[in-house]
Amino acid sequence: MIGRFLGLAVAITALAVGVASVASRSTGDGGDAPVTAATQDNSNWTTQRGKRGWSSGVPSSGARSPGGEVRLGRSGDSHFYADTEVDGTNIRMMVDSGASIVALTRRDAEAIGIDVDSLPIGGMARTAGGDVPMRTVTLDSVVVEGIEVRRVPAAVIDADMGVSLLGQSFLSKLDAVNVEGDMMTLR
Repeated sequence: MIGRFLGLAVAITALAVGVASVASRSTGDGGDAPVTAATQDNSNWTTQRGKRGWSSGVPSSGARSPGGEVRLGRSGDSHFYADTEVDGTNIRMMVDSGASIVALTRRDAEAIGIDVDSLPIGGMARTAGGDVPMRTVTLDSVVVEGIEVRRVPAAVIDADMGVSLLGQSFLSKLDAVNVEGDMMTLR
């Protein structure tokens, strides 16, 4: 089991490097931070079918925060989770400041209304279970309790990650991300 998660972590790291190089060519941004994987299976949930507001275009824009500040408590597995709204659909994500991009599970991408199989393959990620395609997409909107970021670069990982990752393509658009003790604050 540990080997499977380590293999997945390696695969997601390879994905992050590939997607980061594509993103840096498109935006001039040089983020190369590795992506890490969750070691717990935290159930995702979808409660609202939203508009199909996704595209595979070039990202741009910053954060809008009418809510001001979001505080997230540390989970029992030592990670922080955010209940997000992605293109109008509720998705639970693990906050991963080491992930260079938002990484969606296939299940979450399909819940949003993304036709995963029609997305261009941005490269292959090597996992313990073999090579897995990574497909790039730009999300129109990602909202965490009133903090909205528009045109968010993301990748759909066609592997069993267990949970989608809220990475730097969202977090870097915020004014601040702080962790004090068991509390994460997003501003």
